[in-house]
Amino acid sequence: MLLLLTALVAVSLVSLLIGAGSVGPGRALALLSGAQDSEAHFIVWELRAPRTLMGIVVGMALGVAGALLQAVARNPLAEPGLLGVSAGAAFAVALALVLGASAATLRISVAQLGALVGCVCVLSVARFHGVGNDPIRLVLAGAAFSGLLASLTSLILLYDQRAADEIRFWVIGSLAGRRLDDLFGVLPSMLIASVMVALIARPLAALALGERVASGLGHHPNLIRWLVIACVALLVGAATAIAGPIAFVGLVVPFVARAFAGPDIRRTLWFCLPIGPLIVLAADIISRVVVAPSELPLGVLTALCGAPVLIAVVRARRLPML
Repeated sequence: MLLLLTALVAVSLVSLLIGAGSVGPGRALALLSGAQDSEAHFIVWELRAPRTLMGIVVGMALGVAGALLQAVARNPLAEPGLLGVSAGAAFAVALALVLGASAATLRISVAQLGALVGCVCVLSVARFHGVGNDPIRLVLAGAAFSGLLASLTSLILLYDQRAADEIRFWVIGSLAGRRLDDLFGVLPSMLIASVMVALIARPLAALALGERVASGLGHHPNLIRWLVIACVALLVGAATAIAGPIAFVGLVVPFVARAFAGPDIRRTLWFCLPIGPLIVLAADIISRVVVAPSELPLGVLTALCGAPVLIAVVRARRLPML
């Protein structure tokens, strides 16, 4: 854990040093050392620092949400981006904009409501039709649901030019150009979700042993599932509201965290906290330099890197059940 935290600090520092603009790593490092440079001060503290903080929060939220979703679905391929949770949030925001809402005022709550509906729809289909017992079929059902929502979102953007102009860059996932006020707006949701995660971690670990064992220990499986769904909706909705839909982070982070922590969901959640920001910040740094002087959207880069991971997990000889 100490090594992961040290790596997170190092990546955060690199995120402050590297980016678009005329301020290179040398000038940025001199500024952090105490030099007076107004241009470097603006770029580092007004542009790169908020972006770094948002990357940390988004990474934590998506990593923990992915671990919770995989634990409650007992499926290592359950991921907010694959199962339609992020797509539900994006569709809800686009629909609200078409109906006249302002992206600046309604994005967070609307995105969380869309994430909640998407999460409930997919898990209900998985539970009622037995799809959740098969990891591949669950991913296919989620991919079909995500594709449907993405198509409807594209249709809305084609229909309403104002909505398309407001969320053109947001809908593909990016941390560029986000304001610190956006981050402050999601902090209450993050705090509520953190308290809920702390309360359900132990019952969720008991649920991993089976419903009868969990009931025998005094827990209520259905209540635990609904609380997990609410937590996932709060976390994914908040992350999507400030960064747009970013796929595969919720798949990769718990996968790496379990390599350190083992199958215990309580330890996995702790390890997701530094690993999620590490992956998001590293991807964001790469997105800034890979096509310089332009930037590649973060959502595009995570999709390019995450898809091979998904294929590798699916092609594993024995896909583990949680």
